[in-house]
Formats: sequence, C-alpha cells, structure tokens
Amino acid sequence: MTGKALAALLALTLLRLVLAAVLPLTPDEAYYLLWAQHLQPGYFDHPPMVALWIKSGTALCGNTPLGVRLLGPLSAALGSVLLGDAAEQLAPGRGLIAALLLNATLLVGAGAIVITPDTPLLFFWTAGLAALARLLTSGNPRWWLAVGLACGGMLLSKYTAVLFVAAVFLWLVTSVEGRRRLATPWPWLAMLLAAALFAPNIAWNAAHGWVSYFKQGGREAAFNPARAAQFFGELVAGQTALCTPLIATLAGWGLWHLRRDTTPGARLVLWLSLVPGVVLLAHVLSDRVQGNWVAILYPEACLAAAMLPGQVLSRWLKPAVGLGFGITALAYVQAVAAPVPLPAALDTEGAQLSGWRDLAAGAMAGQPAFVTADDYATISVLAVEGPPGVLVAGFPDRWQPRWWYFGYKPAVAPGAVGVLVTRRPETPCPQLLGTVTRHRGAEVFATYRLCRFTAGSAGVALPRP
Repeated sequence: MTGKALAALLALTLLRLVLAAVLPLTPDEAYYLLWAQHLQPGYFDHPPMVALWIKSGTALCGNTPLGVRLLGPLSAALGSVLLGDAAEQLAPGRGLIAALLLNATLLVGAGAIVITPDTPLLFFWTAGLAALARLLTSGNPRWWLAVGLACGGMLLSKYTAVLFVAAVFLWLVTSVEGRRRLATPWPWLAMLLAAALFAPNIAWNAAHGWVSYFKQGGREAAFNPARAAQFFGELVAGQTALCTPLIATLAGWGLWHLRRDTTPGARLVLWLSLVPGVVLLAHVLSDRVQGNWVAILYPEACLAAAMLPGQVLSRWLKPAVGLGFGITALAYVQAVAAPVPLPAALDTEGAQLSGWRDLAAGAMAGQPAFVTADDYATISVLAVEGPPGVLVAGFPDRWQPRWWYFGYKPAVAPGAVGVLVTRRPETPCPQLLGTVTRHRGAEVFATYRLCRFTAGSAGVALPRP
C-alpha cells in the first residue's frame, strides 16, 4: 500500500476505535466478556479465541467497551493490509482496490467496531489467504507453515474454519500442480501445526461431553424445505445490504469472471468462495443464514472484484466504494446519535445497543437476593451492566458449572428466592413483580416481566466485570 493509503487506513482505524469506545456493548459482547473472566480452551458455544482477544484488550484498557473491542479495529486494519498483499501477489496493482472494497462493505465497517467470534475468524481467514498467495508467487514451501498457523487461529476462533481447510484441500486435489504439492511434506506439516494448535479445544470438548461440537453441529439437525425460498430471499437481501449493492454486484461479477481462469490463484479464490457458499446455501433448507456467517466470503469476493477487467473497474469502482462508505457512515451516525427516529421494528442498531443499562437497573431495583434471566443475552447484560451489589445467577442448562468454571462456588441454593427477568410469553410467572421496557426515545424494543423466582436447582454466580 502507498503512504496515502496507509494514512487513510490509520484514520479509519482511529475512527473505529473512537466508535468502539463510545458505543455500549451488545449482549453478545457482554456474553463473551464473561468468558474472558475465566479463560478456558473451549466454551459452550465456540472456541476460545474471542475470549483471548477480549482478555488482551481489557488487560490494556480495562473492562470498558474499548477494552473489550480493542483488537477488532486493529485486526481489521491488519487484515486489510494482508488482503491487499494477497491481491498484489495474485493480481499485481490491484491490492489497494481489494482492501478498499472490503472496508467499504457495511458488514466489515460495522463488524470492525464490535467483537464476536467472527472477528478473529475473519482476520485469520484473510491471513491464510495471504499466506497461500505468497506461496504461489514465491514458490517457497515454508509458507505452508504460515498457512498452518492461520488455520490453527481460525479453528480456535470458530468451527466454520473447517471450510477453509476443505476448500484448500479441494483446490490442491483438483489440479496436477496441487497434487504435486500434496506429495510433499509441507501441506501435511501445516495440517499437523493447525491440529496441534487446535488440540486443547478438542481435549476440552472431550472432557465436557463434546458440548460445543453438538451445539454447533445441531444447527443442521432440522429440515424445513417449505421455508427455504423465504430463507434464501432473506439471505440475498441481507447480503446485498451488508455488502452494499454495488460492491455485491462487483463481487458476484468478479467470481463469475474467474470461472474460466485456470491459474492457481484464480482457482484458489473460487474454491475459497465455492465451499462456504455451497454450505451456506444448503443451510437455507434448515433455517435462515445469519448475516455474520457470510463474512468469510468477503475477502475472496472483494479480491475477485479487484481482478475484474480495468474498464469495468474504471466505471464502477468509485461509485461502489463511495456508496459503501456512505452507507457505513450513515450507520455510524445513526448508532451514535440516532438522528433518524426509526420505528423499533426497523431500528436494528438500536435493538442491539440501546436500553440495556436501564433494563439492568430496573431489574435490580430493591436489591433482590439474586437476579437471573431465561436467555443468555439478558443474563449477560445483567452481569455486565447492572449496578454492583446484586448477585447474578445462572442456572442449567446453558450455565452448567462444569462447563464454565468461573472460579466461583455455587452461590444460589435450591429453594432460594430471587427475580427472573423474561420477555418470553411462554415463561411461567407465578408472581409478577413489575415490568421494565428497553427503549430508545419513545420507541420500545421489548417489555420484560420481573417475576418472583424460586430456584429449583443450584445456581452459579456469574462474574461481575
């Protein structure tokens, strides 16, 4: 990248760091912050990388929104450099274009200021792509070791990293040159290195009933083809918005343009797009595809767009990048100041960011013996955002003590009486103590019931960061 490009990336990163510091935590971020209070090789839902990143950030900046999110904007910046380098290796002169397109997407623009397991996954996925591009242009087989390190980081971030491994294997096995590479020890050393890095998570799952593997693998257990058309439509519409319309068009055009390109680099980009893409499309037969799941397609999609013929880019690049950054800027302004009074049903940012501290304060008013909730998002916010002095208790099934090891003894005995916070109409509420709304301005996102709750089993005390 040029000096001007790096300066622009630095300015963008500083803006993202400021936004990361001023915006309240989302419920998922509060949940992962609880993980970081007691590091383990695995957790109920995911591998440990997101907790490790949060622990690193909070060690520097405390248990603040900036501390929790610190590595998000920084990894987005470094990932942009890595994607630019991959593009320069595979299509000289197109590195800045690929990095520009990636940063102009709404998904990356918003995802860079929050932290979820997708944050480190996307970084290590891009690092793996960059290492493979270097391998192709340099011919130095030692780059396989960098690929192995990146795959290990991916696997410790999110289990969908296996799609990267599968795509690279298919890329190798479907060409004569790739099969020659497989005949050398280097790809296998990379696999062993990735497996060694991932081994602690395997051991943790083995000791805990394979809980997170069953949790994530169970997503495919349902079969609902009657709604597949609806789920597919939601996927297309959602990704058109998250990628932004013109960049989505260029990305699709770029991947289609590569279909007849038999060079190893083009085939690598196609396989890294095809394998996750097929799996995500198959998922619509079971359930809707969450928008963040598609993030792993963005680096190679933007690289493919950057490899389009020059006459295409000369006409469409500036409008695509301008529209993308414009949409992202509007999303930033709306998240911070909410100048547009959106109805609650359309205010997705407000639904994620607003009203959680007021909800926690209302639930804990009167200093009950303990509070709990019947969903992980609400209980995590209670633990992170609630006023001090009130115990927040987790009960099975998700909060099995043997899965968490928060370092606290069971703190709520069976029969103890506290407050249950719920927004689910089907949850029994033998004695209604009151209600609390979560809102932004006059728009109400949800109404929660505060119910008298008698513990039927022992509960663990969640840490209060």
